[in-house]
Amino acid sequence: MENKVLMKGTDAIGEAAIQAGCKCYFGYPITPQNEIPEYMARRIEEVGGVFLQGESEIASINMVLGAAASGVRAMTSSSSPGISLKQEGMSFLAAMELPAVIVNIMRGGPGLGNIAPAQGDYYQATRGGGHGDYRTPVFAPAAIQELYDITMDAFDIADMYRTPVMIMGDGMMGQMMEPIVLNKRKEINLPVKDYILTGADGRPSRIMRSLILDVMEMEEHNWKLKRKYDLMRSRLPSCEEFMTDGAKLVIVAYGTAARIAKGAVKRARRDGVAVGLLRPISLWPFPDKAIQNLAKEVKNFLVFEMSTGQMVDDVIMALKGKAECEFYGRPGGVVPTPAEIERIIGRYWVQRGL
Repeated sequence: MENKVLMKGTDAIGEAAIQAGCKCYFGYPITPQNEIPEYMARRIEEVGGVFLQGESEIASINMVLGAAASGVRAMTSSSSPGISLKQEGMSFLAAMELPAVIVNIMRGGPGLGNIAPAQGDYYQATRGGGHGDYRTPVFAPAAIQELYDITMDAFDIADMYRTPVMIMGDGMMGQMMEPIVLNKRKEINLPVKDYILTGADGRPSRIMRSLILDVMEMEEHNWKLKRKYDLMRSRLPSCEEFMTDGAKLVIVAYGTAARIAKGAVKRARRDGVAVGLLRPISLWPFPDKAIQNLAKEVKNFLVFEMSTGQMVDDVIMALKGKAECEFYGRPGGVVPTPAEIERIIGRYWVQRGL
C-alpha cells in the first residue's frame, strides 16, 4: 500500500512546488493563502532555494519574472485582489515567454470582499487578466491529491510552453485536509533553456523585452503567441466525467463547487434522477470537445458556480446551440450543501419534463 500523509491544501501546493524543483518563491501576505508563503519560508531553504517576501504584490511578480529570466523555476501565490495587482507582471511574463507558476486561492469579492470560498475570478484568469492579447493556462483542482499533482505538472507545462500557468483554488480548498500520496521526483530534468540571461561570456548577447515599437514586428510576435496558444488548446484541455452514462441532465461545475455537485448527483441518482457531472479541470483551455460530445446525447445542461455566473458563458459557447443550458450560482462566499443543489436539480428536472 502507498504511504499517505494528511496534508492541508496550501501545504500540498508548497510541497509539490518543492518536489517540482521550485527554487524561488516570492510573495506578499493575504488571507486565505498565507499558509503557502509560511510553508515555503521554511521548506524552500531546506533544498537550497530562496524565499523572499516582497514589499508588494507588484514587486513579488516582478521578482518571479527576474528569477524565470535566469532559468530557475519560480512561483508566487496570492488571493483575488492580490492577483489583480500581479496582472501586469503576468502580461510581461507572457510577452517575454517566461515560465512561472501563479496560485490564486480565491476569496469572496469584488473589492476586498471576504475570506470565504468563492469563484468570482474565473473571467480574470481565463481571459488573460492583464492587458494585451495573451492567454494563461489555468487549472482548477477539486481534491488535495489533485492539487498536489497539478502543481507539479504546472511547472512542467510552464517550461514546455514558456508561459505563466495559474492554479485556482479557494479558501475551502486551501484549508481543508485530506490524505495524499507525496509523489516525489528523484531528479528534476529541466529542459534546455537557450533563451535565459546568464551573461554573454563566449556567446552572442541575449535580449528579453516586451517593448516592440515596430508594429509589424509586434504583430508577428502576437501571431507567434497565438500559434502557441492554439497548440495548448489542442493538448491541454482536461476534465472528469462522473455518472454521465445514460444521463438526461449534466451538471457542469469546477473546484469546490464540483465537490458539492458530485454529492448532489449521487443523491439524485439514488432517487432515480438520471443526472451526471462534467468537471472541467483545465479552465483554459476549456474542455469544449468533452461538452460537445456529451451534447450529442444530452440536451440539458445546468452550470453551478460559486459566483453570479462566468464559466456558464464558456459552456454556452461550447454547446453551440445543440443543447439547453441554465445556471445556478451562490456568490460572495456562500457554500451551499449537496442537498440544496439536489433540490435545484429536482426543480430543473420537473420544469423540463425530464
